[in-house]
Amino acid sequence: MNQKKLGRVCLFVITILPFFLQAQTGKTTSSGIIQREYLVQTLTRIADPVLTALSKNELKKKMPVEAKTNDRQNYTYLEAFGRLLAGMAPWLELGPDNTPEGKIRSKYIDLSLICIRNATDPAAADYMNFNQGGQALVDAAFLSQALLRAPHQLWGRLDTITKKNVLKAIQSSRVITPGPSNWLFFSAMVEAALLQFEGNGDKLRIDYAVRQHLQWYKGDGVYGDGASFHWDYYNSFVIQPMFLEVLQTLINSGQPEASVYDLELTRAKRYAAIQERMISPEATYPPIGRSLAYRFGAFQLLSKIALLHALPKEVTP
Repeated sequence: MNQKKLGRVCLFVITILPFFLQAQTGKTTSSGIIQREYLVQTLTRIADPVLTALSKNELKKKMPVEAKTNDRQNYTYLEAFGRLLAGMAPWLELGPDNTPEGKIRSKYIDLSLICIRNATDPAAADYMNFNQGGQALVDAAFLSQALLRAPHQLWGRLDTITKKNVLKAIQSSRVITPGPSNWLFFSAMVEAALLQFEGNGDKLRIDYAVRQHLQWYKGDGVYGDGASFHWDYYNSFVIQPMFLEVLQTLINSGQPEASVYDLELTRAKRYAAIQERMISPEATYPPIGRSLAYRFGAFQLLSKIALLHALPKEVTP
């Protein structure tokens, strides 16, 4: 497996773990504790190479880039950081405490804050690309998603200058036009973050993503990736988690989107039930569609519905 795919395996493995970690807070059985410790160890093992290097402004220096095209170095670093942080954010948002795990969270919250500063500081060696080439929009969206998922422990603890740098960086991605596909939610996620943290998100871009996907609904809890139906995992990688989070941001800002949110949550619950049924007793699942290297990220929607305590009645926590 080349470095590009290996990196994406690592990046999307992380997306499911923190949802379970946050949802399982309060478990007291010994088996639950053992499982939780394993999940934390897995999460930190994936996070360490990226966050440690970036905190020292050495990610570009140390992270190898290997791909079929020559432009990957333009995107690799924000791809690594944005997707990693989007995955860790629900766990980080639990905050530090005096438990062994709480102390680990404290370490990674502090590391993440330094990394956000370096990634968005134009004078830093690891300053990242947010506006050159289409792919930059994708991972600007994942960084935006991370901040929305951890508004207290990440966004709320940033210094004033870094907040301004973050807003300027993600806002610069507006020059990139998303195609008529799940990419509309990348644009919408950036605008949702700008709306939440600055109050000036472009509601037309958000509304366009929402209305188009409502038109692309194919039934049985599944949206088309664009006008066409694709039997892959993009309803979980991107579409439905971002759909729910964008709508929740609109509601938080006073927009009358509750009915659309309830409709999408009903559809997401159905898709979560389908996802759960796709996992075999041996923990395998069908290798369908593209982006199979993302692995555990295929079940991000199922884990998010568990986090929301909204699992369908036939699926037990």
